[in-house]
Amino acid sequence: MDGELFAGVMSGTSLDGVDAVVADFTPADSAACRTLGAAHVAYPTMLRDELLALQLPGSNELARAGAAANMLAELYAEAIAKALDAAGLAAERIRAAGVHGQTLRHRPDRGFTFQLNNPARVVERSGIAVVADFRSRDVAAGGQGAPLVPAFHAALFGRAERHRVIVNVGGIANITDLPPDGTIRGFDTGPGNVLSDFWCARNRGTTFDAEGAWAATGKVDAVLLDVLLDDPYFAAPAPKSTHRDKFNLAWLEERLARAGSHGEAEDVQATLVALTARSIADAIRATAPGADEILVCGGGANNHALMRELAQELAPRRVATTADEGVPVEQVEALAFAWLAREALAGRPGNLPAVTGAKGPRVLGAIYPR
Repeated sequence: MDGELFAGVMSGTSLDGVDAVVADFTPADSAACRTLGAAHVAYPTMLRDELLALQLPGSNELARAGAAANMLAELYAEAIAKALDAAGLAAERIRAAGVHGQTLRHRPDRGFTFQLNNPARVVERSGIAVVADFRSRDVAAGGQGAPLVPAFHAALFGRAERHRVIVNVGGIANITDLPPDGTIRGFDTGPGNVLSDFWCARNRGTTFDAEGAWAATGKVDAVLLDVLLDDPYFAAPAPKSTHRDKFNLAWLEERLARAGSHGEAEDVQATLVALTARSIADAIRATAPGADEILVCGGGANNHALMRELAQELAPRRVATTADEGVPVEQVEALAFAWLAREALAGRPGNLPAVTGAKGPRVLGAIYPR
């Protein structure tokens, strides 16, 4: 078995499916990694609908969650198998897979976070050891449990000669500030794609606005944008993290009502894209004013309307994607959980207390041997 081959699996807040990678972290003392294979497995509509429903209180939740966890485990194992096929590798050569799970509740203010998963089932189906439940230890230590990717962002993208900010836009957006002095900061800035996905599903019957094409047909409603930005979360200091528990359809509907007239549906969509761009840009201006390069990853990096808004908001800084650095935008988070699995097996801390607010460094994740 090779010493530093790991798999990483991520299913994010956007609920579009599972991304898996197989990564080579050889040599063991290097921060660099190389993607050997990658795969995406879309969620069946029934599972996506059930995961959306489980975001809210409902009947028979425990049995439904258990059944959904089993379905997720099957998809996680399938995604790992496809990534292994793409890499031309057998399962026996992989030390472990970092499998984050699907977040259904994230309430560090109440001392808990819940990622739906069945790691034991993933081990049985994949034949690979699994590291799961990464957030709980940080939350138990008084932290936010999120974001967990800044340490990996620093290892992969940090440069002594540049002041970079990495922006991950999934359902929720987060930033990692990487100044040349090596001080790492990061936090969730607010909604990424989650609100625009909700609005697109309601008005267009599709799960997301492909490439931001619909948003591009609308006009930003300045009054509505001000009402959206008025939420205290945006001005709250870090450390902070958020999820669908806060930024959801009920949150949006309340602010639409408060704003009154807000034009056509496409104008709301354009305004939601502007909200994501403005909240990210405001966070960068406030906490990383010296940044000269912004690298975007996650599904939002494929939204042309959002990328245009970010470029305008952050000019004259260079705004690009991690693909320009050789890392496809949809692989970054899966790679991060492969890295976190490696750190767990090595007994090294995976969190950054300055980012999450935890009492100190902690080894993250529960290990399920093969």
